[in-house]
This record gives sequence, C-alpha cells and structure tokens, in this order.
Amino acid sequence: MTVLVLGLILFLGVHSSRIVASDFRARQIAVRGEGAWKAIYSVASLVGFVLIVWGYGQTRHEPIELWNPPHFLYPVTSVLMVVAFVLITAAYVRGNRIKAWVGHPMTLGVKTWAFAHLLSNGRLGDVVLFGAFLAWAVVTYISARKRDRAAGTVYPVGPVSKDVITVVAGVVVAVVFARWLHLLLIGVQPS
Repeated sequence: MTVLVLGLILFLGVHSSRIVASDFRARQIAVRGEGAWKAIYSVASLVGFVLIVWGYGQTRHEPIELWNPPHFLYPVTSVLMVVAFVLITAAYVRGNRIKAWVGHPMTLGVKTWAFAHLLSNGRLGDVVLFGAFLAWAVVTYISARKRDRAAGTVYPVGPVSKDVITVVAGVVVAVVFARWLHLLLIGVQPS
C-alpha cells in the first residue's frame, strides 16, 4: 500500500501544482522555461504513474475486502464509464458543446471514472486509488471552473458534427476498452 500511496502523492501532487503551488509553478516556468517545466512535470508524472500501477498491483495480491458491491451496480458502472470516455474525448475535440458546457471535460471524466469504479470495487486498494482520484478531480474541477469564471473564459462552439464526433468516438473507445483492453491492461474483464 505504501508504494500506491507514494505514487498517488507524486502523480496527483504534480497534477495539483496549479492549485496548491501556483506561484512556485509560475516561477519555475519563468526561470527554467515552459519546455523544461513540462519535461520535469512529465517525468514526475510518469514516475508517479509507474508507482501507482506497481502499488495497485501489490494490493491485488493480498486484497483487503471492505465491502462487497451489489451486482446491480455493475451495469451502473458500465454506463458511467461510457459517460467518462465521452467526457475525456471531449477534451480533445475542438469546438464541441460538451467542452463549452462543462469547461474541463477531462477532469470531469476522471471524476466520473473514479466514482464509477468506487461503486463496483470494495477492496482497500480500490478505495484508496479511486477515492484519491475522485477527491483530486473534485478539487481540481472546482478550482479550474473558478479560474475560468475569473478570467471570463468561454470555450468556442463549432458545428454539430463536432458533438457527433465526440460522442461516437467516446462510445467506440469505451466499448473497445471494456471489451478487450481492460482485461489485457488491467487483468479484469468488466461485467
């Protein structure tokens, strides 16, 4: 569990720098340059991610059961995961109405992903992993929306085709991930 927690602290800490250390972040960019900051940020994120994967894998070898999720929550998780994939896709398709409406669909997608997984996983390692990401996503989303309001940020809206592309691509990726990649990468076949 220690490796998982260290990975979460590093990964989510780096991804929280704009919230908890905005001045430090700005100074580092000013002194080192944006490219160097992004390189350091990326390396630290990658190390944190590797520690999360390794630590989470360790928790699965000796799981501590906190609760047994009821089976009726599995389909709820599946539906929420499709929503999460559509939101994450919306972060990458310019001009879609989802991004214009929610502002930060990637963070909202992570929040949805984490919440969905908390519904259908009751082991301690799951609660630590998904709970940490959920808490981070809630705080990050609130902070980002406050920054948007303060700056008067408006996200552009393009033609309806951008919305269709966003939803269709998100659903396709969700289905491919659930059907094949989740088992291959995570070792668990979603119900």
